[in-house]
Amino acid sequence: MILAEKIMKLRKAQGWSQEELAVQLGVSRQSVSKWESMASMPDLDKILKMSELFGVSTDYLLKDNAAEEEGCAAPILEEGPAPRPISLEEANTYMDLSARCHKFIALAVALFILSPVPLVAIAGMAEHGRLALSEDVAAAIGLLFLFVIVAAGVAILLPSGIKLERYEFLEKEPIALEYGVAGIVETKREAFASTYHSGLVVGIVLCILSVVPLFFCMALESELACVFAVCLLLTLIAVGVYIIIRVACLWETYEKLVEEGDYSREHKAENRRNDPFAGFYWCLTTAIYLAVSFYTGQWARTWIIWPVAAVLFAALLALRRMLRQPR
Repeated sequence: MILAEKIMKLRKAQGWSQEELAVQLGVSRQSVSKWESMASMPDLDKILKMSELFGVSTDYLLKDNAAEEEGCAAPILEEGPAPRPISLEEANTYMDLSARCHKFIALAVALFILSPVPLVAIAGMAEHGRLALSEDVAAAIGLLFLFVIVAAGVAILLPSGIKLERYEFLEKEPIALEYGVAGIVETKREAFASTYHSGLVVGIVLCILSVVPLFFCMALESELACVFAVCLLLTLIAVGVYIIIRVACLWETYEKLVEEGDYSREHKAENRRNDPFAGFYWCLTTAIYLAVSFYTGQWARTWIIWPVAAVLFAALLALRRMLRQPR
């Protein structure tokens, strides 16, 4: 095992992120990332400090064929499934498949967002006399376009989701990358980082700016212009969401393989503990939503139950996490 993989292994055994290790060593997160991806080597003083932090000898860190040392400071992890080995071929197959599938998943989500555009445009133009159609006929044509676009989105989404199903274990189970795989994945993640951040910025800015044309048309007090502004709003949001999903899902692919961020072993263990609670909570929420909606008949208002339930769910998970922390 080479130095890069030993640093990553010992860091994960401590339950530290790259940022947390960097703080303790007095370096940047990028430095730790470069060490783990074999892009650079740590200085001797950093190796000595890591030897102290991890409770291993410098010989173990520097010699590829040194006898295995566990590290006296490594915490005892919760019992769980044994790490699943991932070869270089498996990692490359997953990264390539994820890049292809999430392109189609992003397109499908964008189509779902765009699906009401023909309905809004045709109905709006018919209402204001720009199309020689009755409002009922215009609505029927618009709904036809909506269902066709949604059907196209589903046809694109389902095959991609099915192809990625066999890799769902990366979100729940601990993994062990074989020799050299971690460095390759880290190198690809570092190369993609600038694209990821730029894509997030562009996507979020498009979503924010999407309301500007609508506000402008409302100021002009032109109802037909507002119709087209709504269509433009949905189009800009669709483009922004497409970009966000493309870059965010590819970034998550790398995080799953290196077990960082939301896919660290600590988070996976916590998600396994929360699964029964989450299943009960959302079934209960669905039952409450249906009961209230059928009883009141106010389907146009009872949707508010879902965002309230989502915020409450996040708060309850945070409370559970806080109560589980050792005092």
